[in-house]
Order: sequence, then structure tokens, then C-alpha cells
Amino acid sequence: MNLTISPADWDDPRLPAFLSEHLREMEPTAPPESRHALDLSGLQTGGVRVWIGHLGSALAGTVALAPLTPGHEELKSMRTAPDLRGHGVAGALLQHALADARAREVTRVSLETGSMDFFAPARALYGRHGFGPCPPFGRYREDPNSVFMTLELAVRR
Repeated sequence: MNLTISPADWDDPRLPAFLSEHLREMEPTAPPESRHALDLSGLQTGGVRVWIGHLGSALAGTVALAPLTPGHEELKSMRTAPDLRGHGVAGALLQHALADARAREVTRVSLETGSMDFFAPARALYGRHGFGPCPPFGRYREDPNSVFMTLELAVRR
């Protein structure tokens, strides 16, 4: 796989559609109050860092990091194009985001994902990369539809 990862190009007309499809995929998984994916405007504000993975000219996936507190960020908007799932796109994007966080001396990255079967591959991916269960963080509260995970980062000096 020859995945190219670059910062989001908000002028790319395919990106809003790709992100909207992410939100549509989440609709049947949980009630609205339990869906926490950021929309396009949410990804463009507040210091959120967004990357896009491309295979050739095809948009393959997205990943974002959103600041929570100094040294603590949240993984957001992990999505792989449905026809590319299981081919390493998400793992490459996750590694890229974590390397960026380490380079900026972020010491912890946390995430919220769904508790339903649909999200089992995502939870397994995060576990393979060292994320473990944690209590709700930031503005999250206990929710049977959510799983919270975190990873302490070793900052390279």
C-alpha cells in the first residue's frame, strides 16, 4: 500500500462528502446524544489537526487530533473508505497522528468510540496500538453506547 498522508485540504470538494458519509454511517449505531463525531465545521476550529490519506488520487481515510488540555488530545474522525477497510489505512493514519502528537510533546491521546459490534474493528485497532480502557474524559459522561480509551505517550527528546 502506498498511502500518502497530508494535512486536510479544505478546498478539496471530495472531503465534505467523505466526512458527511462518516456521520451518516454513525446514525444507525446509537442515539444522537451518543454520537460524538465532529462535522466539517467542528474539524475546522479550535486547533483541530486533520490529515487525509490518499491512495493515488483516491481519498482513503481521515484522522484528526483535537486539543483537550495541555498535553492531552483526543483522537477524532478516524474513517477509512469502506472499500479499503482491512488494508492498513487506519493503522497508517493512526501512527501518523500519534507521531505528530509525540513530536509536539503531547503526553496522552484519548478517544471515544462506540460499544456496538460495528466498532469492534476500531477497538481492536486501538488496542493493538497500545490504547487501553479509561473513564470518560473532557465533556464525556458514562454512556452504555461509548467506550473510552487512552494512550500515554513517551515523548522523545
